[in-house]
Amino acid sequence: MADKPTLMVGTVPIYGDLILAPMDGITDLPFRGLCRRLGSAMSVTEFINALDVLEHHPRYPKRHAFEPYHRPLSLQLLGDQPEQILQAALQLVPQVQPDIIDINLGCQSKNVVSRGAGAALLKTPETIAAIFRLMRENFSQPITAKIRLGWDEDSLNYLEVAQAIEENGCAMLAVHGRTRNQAFRGQARWEPIRELKQGLTIPVIGNGDVRTVADIERIKSITGCDAVMIGRAAVGNPWIFSRVDRHDVPPQTVHTTILAHLQAMLQFYGERGVIGFRKFLKAYLAHDNIPREALLSLLNSQDPSFIIRWIDDYYDHRA
Repeated sequence: MADKPTLMVGTVPIYGDLILAPMDGITDLPFRGLCRRLGSAMSVTEFINALDVLEHHPRYPKRHAFEPYHRPLSLQLLGDQPEQILQAALQLVPQVQPDIIDINLGCQSKNVVSRGAGAALLKTPETIAAIFRLMRENFSQPITAKIRLGWDEDSLNYLEVAQAIEENGCAMLAVHGRTRNQAFRGQARWEPIRELKQGLTIPVIGNGDVRTVADIERIKSITGCDAVMIGRAAVGNPWIFSRVDRHDVPPQTVHTTILAHLQAMLQFYGERGVIGFRKFLKAYLAHDNIPREALLSLLNSQDPSFIIRWIDDYYDHRA
């Protein structure tokens, strides 16, 4: 570890300039652990729905589970009302003891925005300001946010939103260079991230369309961002956090990583870990020209032994 941190999130030192982006249904404990070991500089949980916490829903504790080596740990909260988010945090933060608390202002999922949470909050900067004010008054941990550029092309209010949260105590801002209406379509725009970096005094993290090592250097050069957040591209290539492109990863490394990741999923989820692992397995193998029927038989299997044998045979033949 370097002596000097790459950036400070409030009082929390971050050593490294690459961070795994939080993704619902993806960045669970096994995957966060894998990416942290490969170089992701901090761990951000999947979003924790404030309503789940307040209603004591059994699904949310697994979403914030972590191992000590995952720290610095950022606990991401999702809600649509300041008081609701605060009350959930007052219950959850003493249990989890995160290093950082993150407010989800960027999720574009229809189920989330239809209830006014995630990226829907970008429509009401005054509500965002109230959330940060309340959180800042009640917690010693740094409070951060992840945003998009706005709701749509007619409401690109990222500067207004950023100003509202910085004035109310935000310690770091991650920016995805698309609007909510774009979802993941079209090209991410990095120029607004540069604008925000130049206009804010807090660290700014760039996010959107970072797929290769060259992209990391490009987004840093164009925006001047303090660090880079990588999401979808990491699913098939967690080695990007070690600054290695997927085509440069040796087959033996892919082989051992697939097996270790599967074992971690089984250990964490039990038998249903096999089903949750399918999306990762598909992404790991996406670079190989595997016949469709063979791939389908692998991805449809719920038998870990079959999957392990298949993967062993496949990579033994490639050795």
